[in-house]
Amino acid sequence: MSMVAKRDDLGNDANDLPQLTDAERQTYQWQMWVRGFGEEGQRRLKGASVLISRIGGVGGAVAYALAAAGVGKLVLAHGGVLRSDDLNRQILMTHDWIGKPRIESAPRRLKELNPRIEIQTADRNIDESNASDLVAAADIVVACAPLFEERMAMNRTAVAQGKPMVDCAMYEMEASITTILPGRSACLTCVHPQAPAAWKRQFPVFGAVAMMVGAWGAMEAIKLIAGIGAPLADTILLMDMGQGMSRRTAVKRRNDCPVCRGVPPCRLVSGGQ
Repeated sequence: MSMVAKRDDLGNDANDLPQLTDAERQTYQWQMWVRGFGEEGQRRLKGASVLISRIGGVGGAVAYALAAAGVGKLVLAHGGVLRSDDLNRQILMTHDWIGKPRIESAPRRLKELNPRIEIQTADRNIDESNASDLVAAADIVVACAPLFEERMAMNRTAVAQGKPMVDCAMYEMEASITTILPGRSACLTCVHPQAPAAWKRQFPVFGAVAMMVGAWGAMEAIKLIAGIGAPLADTILLMDMGQGMSRRTAVKRRNDCPVCRGVPPCRLVSGGQ
């Protein structure tokens, strides 16, 4: 038997990962049966932190899935109060919370599911003034904001800090998702040098579509943390729920990208590469 301790994708000695309690082993036993995941994968989730920008339709589904999976810490950022027209898609909200801050509803709902989870909140949306501190508080970023300005701020900050970012987007019955590995794959600016001029804050949305892309986003984060599967790096997964179709589109890192040009490769990569 090798005496060299196995290290995870963050460069941490596997022996330094948090241990599971008997209650946690019971809760997560079915997912620990997943090939290549096991108890070590669960310990990696317990020791990890994820920043989720917006906890509405898409982000709420991401947060719920990650809390259910046993991620140790969630950092949630979302400003404003709950409106009645949010309730068709925002699964962390309830009717009795209308008029109150969304960011206060989300932790209570997540704690009902997983009382062991640590939650840090910011009662405002991410912008250039707070992106650095919020990204620094997590290992991985999942961007679920509807506005490109917010997603671009997260992209710039995540790349600068060497933090992987999963970008989730949707419109009507269509959705897209990609994973950004700083220094290794195309970043969001490589894909969108300019924000689409026609994009707007309000758009048609079914909750089921938001939850679908949220589930994908959560699984991308889980794969990165646990080192299983293959992330959607240099790939955009496009899904059309109306037609029941999906396709993958390859993207390339731009040598002239003002955001990721010259950035050293990040360490957190699926499979420990």
